Amino acid sequence: MNLKKHHPQTFRFVPENSKPVLSEKVASLLAAEWDRFTKNTKKSEAESARSFNSLPLGVTSSFQHWDPYPISITSAKGAWMTDVDGRELLDLSMGFGAMLVGHLNPVVVEEIQESLKTGMLFVTPSPISTDAAERICKRFAIDQVRFTNSGTESTMYAVRVARAATGKLGIVKIEGGYHGSYDPFVVSSKPSLDKVGNPDKPNAVIDSNLVPGDIYVVPFNNADALERMFKKNGKKIACFIVEPVLENLAIVLPDEGYLERVRELCDQYGIVLIFDEVKTGLTAGARGAAQRLGVQPDLLTLAKSIGGGLTLAAFGGKKKYMDFITNGKMAHFGTFNGNPLAMAGVRAVDKVCTTEALETAEAFNQQALDRISEIIKEYELPAHTVGFGVKGCITWSTTPVRNYRDYKATNFEIAELSWLWSLNRGIITPPGLDEQWLISLAHGQREIDVLVEDFRELAMALRS
Repeated sequence: MNLKKHHPQTFRFVPENSKPVLSEKVASLLAAEWDRFTKNTKKSEAESARSFNSLPLGVTSSFQHWDPYPISITSAKGAWMTDVDGRELLDLSMGFGAMLVGHLNPVVVEEIQESLKTGMLFVTPSPISTDAAERICKRFAIDQVRFTNSGTESTMYAVRVARAATGKLGIVKIEGGYHGSYDPFVVSSKPSLDKVGNPDKPNAVIDSNLVPGDIYVVPFNNADALERMFKKNGKKIACFIVEPVLENLAIVLPDEGYLERVRELCDQYGIVLIFDEVKTGLTAGARGAAQRLGVQPDLLTLAKSIGGGLTLAAFGGKKKYMDFITNGKMAHFGTFNGNPLAMAGVRAVDKVCTTEALETAEAFNQQALDRISEIIKEYELPAHTVGFGVKGCITWSTTPVRNYRDYKATNFEIAELSWLWSLNRGIITPPGLDEQWLISLAHGQREIDVLVEDFRELAMALRS
């Protein structure tokens, strides 16, 4: 294997031998698959045309749109969804992790139904929200937590806490990293390569509609670059926000020792370390990525997997930082924060996402990764597999992806074909070409077999 060191709690398999796929073959297959897509999704096409009248791009979140039009879903249960054309689709996106327990999980439904008997919104303190906070603090090993309604809110407020605690305004983020739509986080989220500059000292690429403040950008898996940044600008920097495992660029793993060095540098320079676990969270394991990887941040942000499909997010961490909410230096507001329905989601997930349940889902994910790795090896495809917790991906590159520049060098044409091929055969994954599949608690052997055999058919087509 061509395998660079990565953290031992993660998975990456890079076969030794591969052969290129002819671009003409990929182009031919793509043309055929787009033709197949438009022939089989006429009702989605009509629904998209209708929705354009009332929704920009015809969607409720810009990410949901793709050309010529996205699939429109009418219902979901377990690991499967049904679209407006009546097709049953295996869901391997699962709301980016929000549906970790499965669509319409019976425990979640039961908790919601019970909650509806007592109230939907109090806008006051309640034993219900205190109970949920205690569950989150215990599970993720943090001192205190505050609830919000989205990952963007959570990362925004975590940064505000850090700024209040340090009296500094600067933020360091990873080149290519995404932490929600708060202005500072959109800087260099996926910048054009003609604007990024030196790979060891990336430019902070700022769109014209942003007012981000002082934002500094560093490459992932480069502790030396981070140290240089801290030495030069440490007196201005309040915090370093990072996903412990990048999950907006497929899956980018931390090198062995990288996160530990990040922790040391933040301590040395008095900079608050924020782990964005909006996408990892419980998909990384029963106690999240920080505990799995053995590096504890100062502040932690959560969303998606903690709510069972309800609108819920949170931020929290060490009391000495959360005290800046208590003392009033950083005010945190929100009418719907900690509402009873969202807290019902916390209770349900806490009951369902046991260590044993998540280990079972992870074992299914590992089986998929192993079997797909063997197919890649058998057909000598220019690809490799990466996994973390219950998530996995196929990266169309013959070398490990360690940062944004590596990611931009992957083969997006084959990635598009892989995504569209699966969509046309009843498997739905995110349209961004840089996301992951997710094996939820509702997935089983049937679903793993569907995923693996679909990839085998693609491999055969690429080599036919």
